[in-house]
Amino acid sequence: MNTQKALDLVIILVTGRENPKRLPSAFFLAATAAASEQDVLLYFTGPAMELLKKGVAESLFPLAGGKSVAEFMKLAEDNGVRIIGCAQSLELNGMTAADLSKPIPLLTPSGALPSLARAGRVLTW
Repeated sequence: MNTQKALDLVIILVTGRENPKRLPSAFFLAATAAASEQDVLLYFTGPAMELLKKGVAESLFPLAGGKSVAEFMKLAEDNGVRIIGCAQSLELNGMTAADLSKPIPLLTPSGALPSLARAGRVLTW
């Protein structure tokens, strides 16, 4: 993570597949902020780490017949949102880095906290 410049917006994503209707808004807000030239980071932790597991986000639909969570995540990334995950939450969810749908930076909370705490705005979702 870039520790030189403070992030404009951090969204700490805790919500996972237990509440899929909450998820699109987090990705829309992140994408909108990034599209307006803000430096945006999504930090997946706790149950949200399951969304990064192969096949999970692709099979999760907030609205029947609508877009998958993976499509909302891609929208955010396509607009420049960076995604990192909590290393300790992998074990919490019975996962390893090999279970992730793609390689992402993994940080412990103590490793992530200094940069997250300096962000202009922090939202917990």
